[in-house]
Amino acid sequence: MSHCHDEHGHHGHDHSEGAAHDHTDDLTPALQNHIYEQVDFSAINTLNETVPRSGAKIVQKTWTDRLNNEPELSSDADEQLLMHIPFTAQIRLHSILIRTSTSDSAPQTLKLFINRDDLDFSAASSLQPTQTLELAQSNDVQEVPVKRALFNTVRSLDLFFEDNWGQGEEDVTRVSYLGFKGEWMKLSREPVNFLYEAAANPADHKMVSGVGARLGGHIGGAGGGDGR
Repeated sequence: MSHCHDEHGHHGHDHSEGAAHDHTDDLTPALQNHIYEQVDFSAINTLNETVPRSGAKIVQKTWTDRLNNEPELSSDADEQLLMHIPFTAQIRLHSILIRTSTSDSAPQTLKLFINRDDLDFSAASSLQPTQTLELAQSNDVQEVPVKRALFNTVRSLDLFFEDNWGQGEEDVTRVSYLGFKGEWMKLSREPVNFLYEAAANPADHKMVSGVGARLGGHIGGAGGGDGR
């Protein structure tokens, strides 16, 4: 999947020109507000995955590859999975895109946590999540909406797959595609001048230069490419 970034951009380009007519219904509105390029793929960390980096690989799948069964994320020691997904921008999350299966290995309860870098299975089990989602058994890509007011300033997202449809009889949880919809705001830095009075004399002022942070008004559309 080393070509995934190029492939994603290529399809977005074809769609914008009205080419690839047979993909029109497939790509629109499916890719509207799709968060992709703002995912820090290299920093994704998944606990209890059978194959190293398989969690990152299912997030890195393009929309075109969403129905491919491989690569697939599967749990190892038991049915639980914990994924930490950081972003390179501030995200306003709208929904989770996920493809599982109709089998008992499909995850059932998904707990979401935002802006945490300290979660393990014990903490994820005991702490109050930002939101809990109930997932269906399906071979299709499910779009599961979140409560947007709770996900306005997402810099990282932790997904705790707590159980699956096996009701304790299935030790392996499987997920084949994971994506996100929302908006993003790019963080940029620019010099800001601060004026302070060094003495009581109003005429005696000194200028110093500092650095401030501001939010840029870049709102990403399909795959985040519209924000450039």
